[in-house]
Amino acid sequence: MSRRSLPSAASPARLTPNRSAVWLTDPGVCAARRRCGRKLAMMTRRSFLSALGAAPLIGQNRRPPNVLFLAADDMNNALGCYGHPRVKSPNIDALAARGVLFERAYCQFPLCGPSRASLLLGLRPDTTRVLANNVDFRDFHPNAVTLPQLFKNNGWFSAREGKMFHMNVPGGVGTPQFQDEPSWNHSVSPPGLEAKTPGEGRRLNPPGVNFGMQWIAAATDKGQADTTAADHALALLEQHKDRPFFLAVGFVRPHLPFVAPSRFYDLYPLNTIEVPKNPPNDLDDIPEASKSVRPHLWHNMKMDEPRIREALRGYWASTSYMDDQLGRVMRGMEKMGLASNTIVVFWGDHGWHLGEHTRWQKMSLMEESARVPLIIAAPGRKGNGKPSRALVEFVDVYPTLAELCGIRPPDNLEGQSLAPLLDNPARPFKKAAFTQLLYEDITGRSVRTARYRYIRWEGRGGGEELYDHETDPREFTNLALKPEARRVLEEHRKILDAGWRAARA
Repeated sequence: MSRRSLPSAASPARLTPNRSAVWLTDPGVCAARRRCGRKLAMMTRRSFLSALGAAPLIGQNRRPPNVLFLAADDMNNALGCYGHPRVKSPNIDALAARGVLFERAYCQFPLCGPSRASLLLGLRPDTTRVLANNVDFRDFHPNAVTLPQLFKNNGWFSAREGKMFHMNVPGGVGTPQFQDEPSWNHSVSPPGLEAKTPGEGRRLNPPGVNFGMQWIAAATDKGQADTTAADHALALLEQHKDRPFFLAVGFVRPHLPFVAPSRFYDLYPLNTIEVPKNPPNDLDDIPEASKSVRPHLWHNMKMDEPRIREALRGYWASTSYMDDQLGRVMRGMEKMGLASNTIVVFWGDHGWHLGEHTRWQKMSLMEESARVPLIIAAPGRKGNGKPSRALVEFVDVYPTLAELCGIRPPDNLEGQSLAPLLDNPARPFKKAAFTQLLYEDITGRSVRTARYRYIRWEGRGGGEELYDHETDPREFTNLALKPEARRVLEEHRKILDAGWRAARA
């Protein structure tokens, strides 16, 4: 486990955003040198090339780009733009149409706290040492520079509305829990009624099982944290539209409890919802270590089919409600004339099982838990409107935004900028994406390649899993037990052992 100290807040190059300094325009390097003068000479080669990479966006406006950073909690890929046949997500779909949708993006740890720390630090969980919720990364790295802090240090107005780093939901909603005040000029955790919301609903857990499975169809969206976060975000956009900003808006839905106005529940009549179909022997070839990670989440949490339908309806309704609030922020940004100079990023912190393999919620290493939604819309990029099937990871987001905005990032980031994919979504990129988890005495590590997923377990008897996504995209057949898959298994063992550095493009 790496114990490298992270760079201090003073270490990134401070490229102060102003019109006379480092922002390069299309006519070329000579014109850039005339504008930048002495300050350009002080730039490192890396930051100069980064600024050149951002030139198409910056040159149109002659001011630094803004960043609108939109996060959803427990959001899987059940969205219209990802091909889901039922879920209504018109605003996220519209964002995907104007940017690059990453079809194969993966989190580094399928749990809120570790995943968010990894993305916002640009470092993998073994480096952050955040391997559970309710862990403050600054206990290990007091001088770390987070993604929003990098923008703050370089002159952007850095603001947070809602959940960005870990926050317990619903108990921590409305509190500053783990939201890392050094990262922000402005930091607010909107309160919400959550399970106290008046309306129709019920708890779905059968007797003896209590893991927050509850839905509530409210009369209005008043009193909900996501509505308030959108309200506050719109006010901040209006107040700070004349200066560069990094505005992070963290929505808490579709995290449990499934609270949404009744009009979103009306989109999904119960009698039209189908329960996921799983082979009767689906779990027979899965190692006990895998089934021992949050074991109460298997076997549909003992829910019967009517409860399963209600749970699906609650998740989808919560997703559509969150999408509606995201749309309000997007429309407000556009009405203020900010869209042409604002990079918009949408991400969900990890996937979420909805009954696949009879599993629910997060903390597995299967596709439904490790795969995440990720969309980046940067004005002027040639790839906008096209999806990318490149294997990408959450640790790639930090270096991407630093490059797009011409800021020198910390030297020890563990991701790879996605900027080239924003111009050519089909270009070759990484050979593999890595996800890991820790639960009690069980460690799991997974590698996703273009065709296969390989999982290795340690503790509780260990074991391996191997799935062929070309012939078995739902991961029903564990090929690690098949002699005919021995060669592929050995190849993927080597990929996992070689680590993420060997998988870089």
